[in-house]
Amino acid sequence: MRSLFEPNINLVGKVMDLQLQRQNVVSSNIANVKTPGYKPKELAFEKELQDAMALDARGKITRTHAGHYPGAFDPETFEGDLSETFKPRVIFGEDRVNMDKEMAKMAKNSLHYNALTQVIKGSFDGVRNIIMEGQK
Repeated sequence: MRSLFEPNINLVGKVMDLQLQRQNVVSSNIANVKTPGYKPKELAFEKELQDAMALDARGKITRTHAGHYPGAFDPETFEGDLSETFKPRVIFGEDRVNMDKEMAKMAKNSLHYNALTQVIKGSFDGVRNIIMEGQK
């Protein structure tokens, strides 16, 4: 019998892995702030995650026909998209690491990661409560 608990934990775990990878990319950018010719990298996975889960940009399920169910998401085969291609910036024409932007990305990423840990903790607390109530 399939569980409702396991797919959700797998999904959250995969997103946490991607958040950790993003944190490593941002840390690398910050570490190379003084490196001549270094171009910042970025790990983007939100759009691909929504596509893999058959969701639109607002988080609603997308379907090609009203009678269709959304496709199944497989967290084992999903990966983020590490962008190493140079994208010129229009403002000031700079192509180097912007410390303020990287620190903001790091703070935002940390908040997302901490929120996901709370989601997993809540899931395990719920299972624990069910087990404890079942023992009474």
